[in-house]
Amino acid sequence: MAAPLKVEFHFDFGSPNAFLAELALPAIEQRTGVKFDYVPVLLGGVYKATGNMSPAESLRGIKNKPEYNAIETQRFLRRHSITKFQLNPFFPVNTLTLMRGVVAADLEGLFEPYFRAAYHHMWVEPKKMDDPQVFRDAFLASGLDIDRIIARAQQDDVKKKLIENTNSAVARGTFGSPTFFVGDEIYFGKDSLREVEEQILAQLGTTQRKTA
Repeated sequence: MAAPLKVEFHFDFGSPNAFLAELALPAIEQRTGVKFDYVPVLLGGVYKATGNMSPAESLRGIKNKPEYNAIETQRFLRRHSITKFQLNPFFPVNTLTLMRGVVAADLEGLFEPYFRAAYHHMWVEPKKMDDPQVFRDAFLASGLDIDRIIARAQQDDVKKKLIENTNSAVARGTFGSPTFFVGDEIYFGKDSLREVEEQILAQLGTTQRKTA
């Protein structure tokens, strides 16, 4: 019997495009019946390993391209009926604590509430989430036992897991965020979601034919 199709969403809370892409994933899951695995990676580590940089840096001083990116973002918001999104005025935010936190939250059985709260405080009601006091207050306001998660995030297994996720992603071809994997096929960027869904359906069809 063929193994179930593995579909992954690699994210870092510092990427606005990963935030926007994630909002479109539930509809893809509903249409395909396949659930995405959410894989935390440290985007700063990805950039360092690949010599890449954030769009905020790479587009600085370029005429017309940042403006076009803003138009594309507005089109994406309309296409997916996204109404709650604000650019973070403190961008770029160092996300090391946030990302260690989500690994720790997952180990503590708190992935979903932590994940939602982190994205909310980064891109819905944006805050300077690399400030330790702002970070703690934000998660407390969201009802999380954040001190428990902060303590867990200091453990070596959490730090090691985030490094392993990041190095593995780079080894598989990752250079930025958001990145998706459908089986071994890699896709980059929120605008690749249509191709991601098409590939999921194509691979499901192949699996079904093999097992028929």
